[in-house]
Amino acid sequence: MAITTGDPLPNATLHELTADGTKEVPIEGLVRKRRVVLFGLPGAFTPTCSARHVPGYLALADKIKALGVDEIACVSVNDAFVMGAWGRDQHTEGKIRMLADGNADFTRAIGLEENLSGYGMGLRSKRYSMLVDDGVVMTLNIEEPGKFEVSDAETMLYQLGKLR
Repeated sequence: MAITTGDPLPNATLHELTADGTKEVPIEGLVRKRRVVLFGLPGAFTPTCSARHVPGYLALADKIKALGVDEIACVSVNDAFVMGAWGRDQHTEGKIRMLADGNADFTRAIGLEENLSGYGMGLRSKRYSMLVDDGVVMTLNIEEPGKFEVSDAETMLYQLGKLR
C-alpha cells in the first residue's frame, strides 16, 4: 500500500556520493525537524528525468527554498555512484541532493515501486514528489505510469504557496 498524506515516512537508509566516498543517509536524519521536498523518479540519465524533472527543480530551487523548505532531494533506484555522476551532469550541487536507493528499500517501504522489467530496467520508483515536514508527508503527488503532470517543480511550488 502506498504512503499517503499524513503518514510518517518509514525509516530507511539512502546513500549519497561525497568527496570521501559513499555515505549513508538515514531518512530519519534527513527529515527530522526539517521541511524537505523529496522527488522520486524511475532512473538517472533517463529522458524525462534528465530533460524535465531534475532541471525543473534546479530552475525553481531558490523559490522553493524561499517558501520555507530546508532541502530538496532527488531519490532514484540507482547506486550512489550513478546518482553522483548524474548530479555532476545536471549541476545539482548546492541545490538538490542526489540520493540513491540502490536496493529500492525506501521505495518499497513507501509503496511506490514499479516493475519496469519489460523495459529492461527492473524494479524502479514511480515518479512522485512530496513535501515532508518533520517526518510527516504533507503533500504527495504520484504520477500515472508514463505521465509527467503532477510531480514537477511548478506543482510543488504552487502547493507550497498555498500552504503559507
